[in-house]
Amino acid sequence: MFPSPSGGSVENRQSKPRLPPGPVPLPLLGNVLSIDTKEPWLTYTKWRAAYGDLLFMRILDQEAVVINSQHVAEALMDKRSRIYSDRPYLATVEPFGWSTITFAFTGYGDEWRLSRRLFHQTFRPNSTLKFRPVQMRRAREMIVNLIDDPQHYHDHFATFSSSVGMSVIYDYQPSARDDPLREQSCFNSSPSLPDWCWGSSIKRDAQISTDRMNEMRDLPFQSAQQHMAENSFLGQFSMVAENLQRMEKQDEASKPIFEVALKRAAAAAILGSYETTSSTLMVFVLAMVLYPDVQRHAQAEIDSVVGRDRLPTFEDRASLPYVESILRETFRWHPILPLGVPHATSSDDTYNGFFIPKGTTVMCNVWAISRDEKRYPDASRFMPERFIDVDGALTDDDPAGYIFGLGRRACPGRYAGDASVWSAIVTMLATVNFSFAKDDQGKVIDFTPQFNTGLIRSVKIFPCNISPRSHVHSGLVDLL
Repeated sequence: MFPSPSGGSVENRQSKPRLPPGPVPLPLLGNVLSIDTKEPWLTYTKWRAAYGDLLFMRILDQEAVVINSQHVAEALMDKRSRIYSDRPYLATVEPFGWSTITFAFTGYGDEWRLSRRLFHQTFRPNSTLKFRPVQMRRAREMIVNLIDDPQHYHDHFATFSSSVGMSVIYDYQPSARDDPLREQSCFNSSPSLPDWCWGSSIKRDAQISTDRMNEMRDLPFQSAQQHMAENSFLGQFSMVAENLQRMEKQDEASKPIFEVALKRAAAAAILGSYETTSSTLMVFVLAMVLYPDVQRHAQAEIDSVVGRDRLPTFEDRASLPYVESILRETFRWHPILPLGVPHATSSDDTYNGFFIPKGTTVMCNVWAISRDEKRYPDASRFMPERFIDVDGALTDDDPAGYIFGLGRRACPGRYAGDASVWSAIVTMLATVNFSFAKDDQGKVIDFTPQFNTGLIRSVKIFPCNISPRSHVHSGLVDLL
C-alpha cells in the first residue's frame, strides 16, 4: 500500500493513477508550514531525498508539483510543452501592474503568443548576432565606470545591462551614467511607501506600482515613436522601429492589439535584461573575490590568446574555454532564478504512473539541479574546471540548458543574455582585478555573502576592491 500526499490509501484507486509522492498535508493549510518561506527551494531540495525527482504538495488549497531533476523537467516541460506552458494565477500581477510590462505571467493563449512571437523575432539566435557591437561597446564603457568609481560597482552593472537593452529595443543610446530615461524605465519597478506614511495601504501601493510600470512601458516607447516620426533614428537595429513599420501595414482593427503586445514585449526585454544580467554579474564578482586562483587562471588564458595590446572580442570566444567554463559555473553556482517562473498544467497528465491534475502549479527546482552532488561534486564550491574535460575542452554539460527555463516558456532572451554576460565577464577579466577590500589599517574586510530572496535571488552588495590591471592602467584610452 502506498500513502498518497493527502494521507489516504490509493491501493484501490481505479479511475486514475496515484499522485506523485510528497509530504502529508495538514487540513486547509496543506504543507505551507513546512516550507522555508524565504528560500523554499532549500525545502524542496531536502524533500528530494525522501520523495524523489517529482514530488507533490499542497500550499493552502493549491496543488503543486516540484521537479527536482533536469531529466524530468525536459520530459514534461519540453516534450509535453502543450500541457505544461500555462501560468498559475498570481494575485499581485494585475493590481501591481506587472501585466502591463511583461508577458512572463500571462496565461498560455493568443495574447501570450503574439508578445512571444514579437520578442522571438528579435531575440532568436541568428538575430542576436547584430547586438554584439553594442554589447562590447557597453561592456567597455562599464570598465571605465568601474575604474573611475569602483565603490558603486553594482550601479555600473545595472547601467550596462539596461543600456544594452535600451539600445537594441528602442535604438536609444543612453549616456554612460545617470541617463534620465534609462533610470526612469528600469529602476522604479519596486515602489514602496515608508512605514510612517499615514494612510499607506496595499491598494495605494498597488496604484503607485501600476503608475510606475506604465511609465516604464510608455516613456521609451513614445521616445522611439517620436524618433521615427522625425526620421532621427541612428540607423541601428531597433525592435520597436521594425515592428512599428510592420504595424503600419496591418488593418486598423489589429493595430491596437499589436501595439499593446509590442509595448509589453519591449518592456519585458528591458526588465529581463536589467534584472538577470546585473544579478548574474554580481555572482561573478563574488566568485572572483572568493576564488582568486580562478581569476588568475582566466587572465592567463586571455593574455595568452588575446595578448595585452587589445581587448577580447566575440571572435575570441571559442578560443577561451576556461572563460567559458567560468560563465557556466557562474550560472550554476548561485542561480538567480532558483525556482524559475512557475508553470501550470492546462489539462490532466500522467507521468511514470503518477497523476498530475489540470491546474497544478509546476515548479522546476533549478537549485536542486545545480546543487546535485552526483552531477556536481562539492557543489557549493565555485569550480569552473568541472566543465573542462581531461583534454582541456569544454564538456557537454551547459547549465544554460536549465537555468533559462525549459519548454515554450523558456526565456526567449536567452541567447542575447548569454552574450551580454560573456562580453561583460571577459572584458572585466582582461582589464581589472577583483579582491577583498581592506580597511584603513590594511586589514582584509571579511564578509559572509548575503542574498535578496524572492523570485530572483540576487547577491547583496558586499565590500570588494576593484583595480585596473597594470597594462590597462598605463594604456586605458588605447585599449578602451
